[in-house]
Amino acid sequence: MENRSEPAREPLADGGEAEQRRSAAARLFDIRRVIGGLFAVYGVVVTLMGVFDGQAEIDKAQGVRINLWAGLVMLAFGLLMLLWQWLRPAEPPAPEGRERVADRSDDGGPGPATPR
Repeated sequence: MENRSEPAREPLADGGEAEQRRSAAARLFDIRRVIGGLFAVYGVVVTLMGVFDGQAEIDKAQGVRINLWAGLVMLAFGLLMLLWQWLRPAEPPAPEGRERVADRSDDGGPGPATPR
């Protein structure tokens, strides 16, 4: 029995489908989307708390509506992260076979030894 170190492939998926799946996975797990979404949601919540702050909360912050300002900053940061992710989407990683070919060299690096 041979022991090949090739990655497992789906027999029914052609190259185009696999490329689309890698691209979708790269976009789905883009950290900018997660950070931007969380900051935007928390920014909306804190902004609404700042809009409806009572006089006691405002006096506690020495007359500054700190929740309102912090919420607006968080919301702006979250929206900037989402805009950045939308304008420059993540590139899907290169397939394993292409990386291995690029990594091989004749200087003793990874790959089979070539006679000289």
